[in-house]
Amino acid sequence: MTAIVQAVSLSKQVLSGELPLTILHEVSFTVLAGESLAILGASGSGKSTLLGLLAGLDEPSSGTVRLRGEDLFVLNEDGRARLRGALSGFVFQSFQLLPALSALENVMLPLELQGVADARARATESLSQVGLSSRAHHLPKHLSGGEQQRVALARAFVVRPKILFADEPTGNLDAATGAQIVDLMFELNRSQGTTLILVTHDESLAGRCARQLRLFAGRVV
Repeated sequence: MTAIVQAVSLSKQVLSGELPLTILHEVSFTVLAGESLAILGASGSGKSTLLGLLAGLDEPSSGTVRLRGEDLFVLNEDGRARLRGALSGFVFQSFQLLPALSALENVMLPLELQGVADARARATESLSQVGLSSRAHHLPKHLSGGEQQRVALARAFVVRPKILFADEPTGNLDAATGAQIVDLMFELNRSQGTTLILVTHDESLAGRCARQLRLFAGRVV
């Protein structure tokens, strides 16, 4: 198997008042194509910051990330966006659905941005895979939290990503609904061979991943 994500001596500092605050300190690891990795750690340990760097949503203070061998941070913002669009899908704790669009339109959106001709058909199929065919024309405000997260999953997987980044994907859901979302995520991971990298506080969710990476005060432990 080949490496699809490589973190190389990743560090991130921000200013806290006039003093530098180190959020991540020289974090290095490799994720193989098709693998599942859970990033664990207490609040403030740097988990979400690390995920944002891996996805190219933020820039490191030093070090770099390679996605499928390509150095993210030699690219400008447009170049990073293109690489993200070609390789990645995202699922967030807060769902991040556009409120004025129906479930189907939310799922179609990334395909339309890529100029995909059969966006509606693919989005319809993706909603069917997460059991929401009957809710396709509902706005997010008319969907439960679990349904909204299923729409977010369908939107993430409709682009057939090589990598799925998930930030606390069950954080706003009750235990039973969260378990259903996790089952769906791993089923889509298996069926599409997608590499899964997720941030979680949930030890049972982390235990379903092939590997766990733990952060403490910005360092891998």
